[in-house]
Amino acid sequence: MAELNFYFDPVCPFAWMTSTWVRQVARLRSYDVEWKFVSLRQLNANVDYDTHFPPEYPAVHDAGLRMLRVAAAARAEHGSAAIGPLYEAFGAHIHDVAKPASLQESNAALASPDRVEEILRDAGLPVALAKALQDESWDAELAAETAEATSLAGKDIGTPVIQVDPPHGMAFFGPVISRRPSDSEAVELWDAVLTLTRFPGFAELKRSLRELPQLRSLGGHEGAPGVVEDWHQGSRKQKR
Repeated sequence: MAELNFYFDPVCPFAWMTSTWVRQVARLRSYDVEWKFVSLRQLNANVDYDTHFPPEYPAVHDAGLRMLRVAAAARAEHGSAAIGPLYEAFGAHIHDVAKPASLQESNAALASPDRVEEILRDAGLPVALAKALQDESWDAELAAETAEATSLAGKDIGTPVIQVDPPHGMAFFGPVISRRPSDSEAVELWDAVLTLTRFPGFAELKRSLRELPQLRSLGGHEGAPGVVEDWHQGSRKQKR
């Protein structure tokens, strides 16, 4: 049994940044992490995208859903141990790359078969799994896992969702971080989170005003000043 469950959508930069921190903690504390799925497209299925999102978001969330189909197929054929390396490969190709010249062109390529095949190769998985991109038969499984995440952390959430000490431990949305901590900072931050989660009356700690993740894909890098914006991660205001 894993000590942590981490629910992610590959297109979310905040989830990716948090995942890099969780991997630090898992290495330093010898935790076993199970990487699970939460689809932003399915999470926002009843949301009017024209009202709540910038125009590029439907394409981004659709790409996330298609990539999660590939991840579900990989898990079915190769077990849950395949998902950690696959998520690392997704992140390397989506978030840890130079900022694209054209956002529209970048979004169009997010879940292209050629790119996903390259991601699968980097994860040590068969490229034939890319055929799942258009296979809607995986959507019911993804919807069930997305519902699982919301049943644990509530409906007004985004990504990531982390559950400590599954299957009965507390789960929460976030923490949302924008910078990669040092090893000492990573452990200190994790211990602070555990302190909150192990108090049975803990409900919520939230701050909407934040800087963009310091990722190359967003034009930032570690140590660079972030661009501060009002990023809402709730299910009705999810921006990535």
